[in-house]
Amino acid sequence: MGENGNRAYGHKTFTRSKSHFTDRITADGRDGWPVEAGRYRLVVSRACPWASRAVISRRLLGLEDVLSMAVADPVQDDRSWRFTLDPDGRDPVLGIRFLGEAYDKREPGHPGGVSVPAVVDVPSGRLVTNDYQQLTLDLATEWTALQREGAPDLYPAGRRDEIDAVMTQVYEDVNNGVYRAGFATHQAEYAAACAAVFRRLELLASRLAGQRYLVGDTITEADIRLFTTLVRFDAVYHGHFKCNRWKLTENRVLWAYARDLFQTPGFGDTVDFDHIKRHYYQVHTGINPTGIVPLGPDLTGWPAPHHREELGGRPFGDGTPPGDQVAAPGRPA
Repeated sequence: MGENGNRAYGHKTFTRSKSHFTDRITADGRDGWPVEAGRYRLVVSRACPWASRAVISRRLLGLEDVLSMAVADPVQDDRSWRFTLDPDGRDPVLGIRFLGEAYDKREPGHPGGVSVPAVVDVPSGRLVTNDYQQLTLDLATEWTALQREGAPDLYPAGRRDEIDAVMTQVYEDVNNGVYRAGFATHQAEYAAACAAVFRRLELLASRLAGQRYLVGDTITEADIRLFTTLVRFDAVYHGHFKCNRWKLTENRVLWAYARDLFQTPGFGDTVDFDHIKRHYYQVHTGINPTGIVPLGPDLTGWPAPHHREELGGRPFGDGTPPGDQVAAPGRPA
């Protein structure tokens, strides 16, 4: 499997592996990893929804100049995520061909596979963390001294209980739910997972019918986590993972919500549909043994007006949008 964790089946059910390396990079350096400009490198795949959370957060918070980023090839081989997009097939900062080399420097023979997002300590070449759940929260709360002026508060202290509750529901039924459906090996397991995905999506649509964002009137971590699944929904989850009761484009509220975020600086400009489609359809050979990548879906609707601004809300709160960025390959024109 391409994203965080491995396919691990019990009798029936897909289970996502927990992150093995859970050190945190903090302002006080209590785990031995202090926040420091230029010291760390974020390794991502633009195909992976878990890594995309970190890409979006880094951009919204303006951390590009202090936390460098390596982008792996969307198609892995049996040696893990590889840097074949870079000259000579090596990451120009870390000097390695495979992300697994940084894992091995940290712990030879480590369990749990090689996943993204991952943060590597540049001076030593050792992996620091692959804790995709905590990483973005720390970018929002521990890296504040290095964030850009006008950076939004993505995890406001007064809203954290509500944000956490919403994120738990989104994770269980949507973020991870599509994988439970997609990797199911029994009809009943698939049916239960698929039903849970759409039950939660319908509840989220009801919530978002009257408010622009999931929690409060600004973008928070909860919106980032839902967006990374929604933006992949019609391209891969609807067909490849058989979550096909309806398409995102057929749900008026969620389609408008997803377009609103996509058109917000920091979201759509980080998306690469080509990487997304090639990864899922070419790496998951157990589901798609031919490796054929479908031509659809039509992406031209993403820039269409969404009218969500009529609900009010202030995307960045008291902050400002991130600066311009060159559009990512594969982004709809």
